[in-house]
Amino acid sequence: MRVVTAFEQQVYEAISAIPCGKVTTYKYLAQRLGCGSAQAVGQALKRNPHAPQVPCHRVINSQLKIAGYMGQVSGEEVQRKIDLLAAEGVEFDSDGYLEDCSLVLEEW
Repeated sequence: MRVVTAFEQQVYEAISAIPCGKVTTYKYLAQRLGCGSAQAVGQALKRNPHAPQVPCHRVINSQLKIAGYMGQVSGEEVQRKIDLLAAEGVEFDSDGYLEDCSLVLEEW
């Protein structure tokens, strides 16, 4: 098992504060961390060894569309992300877009 970096730990602590039934974007998460790269945040989430207890499934892309999960951009893992969010009351349309934009946290 690889060692979690200090940056990754910051990312995991931040997403742990996202309430059940809410989502944020990679961009907003990067802004919260003072990081200029939503992609760096995505890479940290991709390596999250504590998912789903550390809820990286609550992060979606800036277009408010479901994005990858566990390093995958389609298939079984992305469906798992959709299912985890649905269990929390977060729904997406058939094209993968968030149905209720009021669930997006810009700051928390």
